[in-house]
Amino acid sequence: MLKSDLKNNKGNTNMPPAKILIGLTALLFATGLQAAEADPLIYAGTWLSVVPPLLAIGVALLFRQVIPALFIGLMFGVWLIGNLSWQALWTSPLITVQEYTVGALADADHASVIIFSLLIGGLVGISSRNGGMVGVVNLIVNWANTVKRASLATIAMGLSIFFDDYANSLVVGNTMRPVTDKMKISREKLAYLVDSTAAPIASIAFVTTWVGFEVGLIDEALRSINHQGDGAYIMFLQSIPYSFYPLFAIALTIYVATTGRDIGPMITAEQKARAGEINSTEGMGLADDDIQPIENKPHRAINALIPFGVLIVVVMGGLYVTGYDPEIDNQSLKDIIGNSDAFKAMLWASIAATIVAVLMSVGQRILTFDDTIEAWYEGMKPMLQAIVILVLAWSLAAITEQLETSLYISSLLENSLSYYWLPVLTFLLAALTAFSTGSSWGTMGILIPLIIPITWNVMNAQGVLDVEYLHIIHITIASVLAGAVWGDHCSPISDTTILSSMASGCDHIEHVRTQIPYAMYAGGFAILVGIIPASFGLSPWIALAIGLIGMYAGLRWLGTKV
Repeated sequence: MLKSDLKNNKGNTNMPPAKILIGLTALLFATGLQAAEADPLIYAGTWLSVVPPLLAIGVALLFRQVIPALFIGLMFGVWLIGNLSWQALWTSPLITVQEYTVGALADADHASVIIFSLLIGGLVGISSRNGGMVGVVNLIVNWANTVKRASLATIAMGLSIFFDDYANSLVVGNTMRPVTDKMKISREKLAYLVDSTAAPIASIAFVTTWVGFEVGLIDEALRSINHQGDGAYIMFLQSIPYSFYPLFAIALTIYVATTGRDIGPMITAEQKARAGEINSTEGMGLADDDIQPIENKPHRAINALIPFGVLIVVVMGGLYVTGYDPEIDNQSLKDIIGNSDAFKAMLWASIAATIVAVLMSVGQRILTFDDTIEAWYEGMKPMLQAIVILVLAWSLAAITEQLETSLYISSLLENSLSYYWLPVLTFLLAALTAFSTGSSWGTMGILIPLIIPITWNVMNAQGVLDVEYLHIIHITIASVLAGAVWGDHCSPISDTTILSSMASGCDHIEHVRTQIPYAMYAGGFAILVGIIPASFGLSPWIALAIGLIGMYAGLRWLGTKV
């Protein structure tokens, strides 16, 4: 229904109400879109430009739903771009989808990240269905014949299944539960070991389902500041030594396993377990619709090890091939990787690994071709929510860039807050957001596109935007990732926390209650020994060494041996 149609039907009182409504909607949409395109942005660079991301965070905290929160933030941003006109308010949901989400999907790099994430999810599905995952687990289980060995085996499996936190929690928890029960290890301890190795290793390993998500967000943020230096993947790699919480959380699980010492409510849970009182929860095991191996088929570890080995090798090879320039003499490895196309390399690797997994499954007659494709589809399903969050986060980043949000915040901070304190404040904000929403990915999706430009602009205003101080950017990136994991570990509504409880057969509230002291212990060291000293120039390797030694000594002093 166009304007002419409404004019022609002006005197028609019998016109159906639905048709009138459709016509008005189309007219308002057209005029609202024209106004948004024609009028200058009145509210760009003002205090209102901060409202869209803050609104997204606030709604996420209030309702604990990230996707609706991001969409509401997007709608308000579109309304601001329309200069708060009533046409822009009416058409904001439509313009949000037409202009921003479609634009985010149309970007070639964004599409590569989405396809990569889906293919990795599908690869996990095939490797689970053909028994490869269970085969990897069985290699470790045979060694676990004492309390210490069973605990270390759980940790080792958690670290070996590094590529996906969901697969990690479900596979390790369900596989190790009979072993830890036999060794009289509490379900609370099993859930803690599973949960504290799943997300931490997935967030910092080189090739995981998290990497495409993280690199995509970092790339979008770097674009918004016209960064001409290292690419997003290199920035991610350079941030890993500053990811103090994930590294300390993993180290703490090893310390707890090797010393046999515990803190907080875990002490009571372990004492009861040693006495034969296992706090199990019926019905909390692996869900019926999760991917399980084919019955009466061999569980061969190579069916998971080879495809994921191909994934890693092709990624590394792809980075070299896309970054090497034969016309440049004396290219260092850092220069080659820095000039590489990480999105292309990850795409090549995920395709190659998926093909290998399919050929191995069908070639050994473990799965039929139809079964393999079905497992591939099932593996992709858990990635859908993450992709929706990612697309909305990209869209919100585009709106905040258009509204000059980071420039406004930077102008407030550049003379009132030293850049040294930005990383620790970022870490705390990310932790609070993740704790309240239960989503590490949602937290990263909201904060990374906002925090990186703010840090960049504050450093530029304070005259420290050079190579010597570039570590602040790396720490800030790491602080978003690490803070999201920290808050996730403490949150009772976190998806990975819930999955860890389910797979371990542990009462969920008991898991949260017993895990929080360990999370706070590692988080405290991350702040006091890691982030703050590193922000003021201490080498991350020295900070890590001090933190690891301090954590071990503190556990020996404060912990109780069961």
